[in-house]
Amino acid sequence: MIRLGPGGTPHGVKGTKNSMAYLAREGLNAMEVQFVRGARMRDSTAKSIGEEATKHGIHLSIHAPYYINLNSEKDDVIEKSKERIMKSARLGDIMGATVITVHAGYYGELSSEETTEIIGENVGECAEMVVEESLNVKIGLEQMGRKKSWGTLDEIAEVMKMTDIVVPVLDFAHYHARYNGILKTEDDFRELLKKYETIHDGPLHSHFSSIEYNDTGERAHMNVNDREPDFSMLAPLLKEKDYDITVICETPELDRDSLRMKKMLESV
Repeated sequence: MIRLGPGGTPHGVKGTKNSMAYLAREGLNAMEVQFVRGARMRDSTAKSIGEEATKHGIHLSIHAPYYINLNSEKDDVIEKSKERIMKSARLGDIMGATVITVHAGYYGELSSEETTEIIGENVGECAEMVVEESLNVKIGLEQMGRKKSWGTLDEIAEVMKMTDIVVPVLDFAHYHARYNGILKTEDDFRELLKKYETIHDGPLHSHFSSIEYNDTGERAHMNVNDREPDFSMLAPLLKEKDYDITVICETPELDRDSLRMKKMLESV
């Protein structure tokens, strides 16, 4: 099954709860609830959102706050980062979300290997709390688009060896930007999916947008019709897969671009 929906509340809709019926009417079936500025939500609100999502067949995920760095030189930053991940995980569990998407941190002055070890330890502590609290969520480590940010698929794979609570979040735009516009052909997309499948054989949780980039990587998300990269090359490959796929649209057009992607999938 391929699920499509926006990362955030659709344009013109007031509130996350009201988004569920709206998305269902549009013919979409996924949404990533954005806690990017902070996981500030009452448990009762999360419960009502989850009930509304179930009612309308909307598959939920969470994007944890941006203010996370599990490789900080400051202990208090790391502790607050773990608190933000866990707050997102608890709220996600209440609303029935399956994946908590996390930007894990930055290299700073450390190597990839050193950073992976530190981030792995701190993610592992969060994973232990997820298990202890019986939260029915996965911690999704996002493939990052800026070269200073930790989060290649190889690095994520190393952390996944430490716990089965972690899954990769494949961001096609970030991958494209980090590697200087690498997704140019259908075969390029095919090779990326093959690589993903070597580290994870479960459902694919992913993000898609077009993207502006330079030598340092990602600069800004753009609309699907900018075709940088081109979703029409990815669509037939997704239709071939026998595992569940969620594609969260992160363009400025949100649900409108989700519908454009849906049309491309239907045309295959």
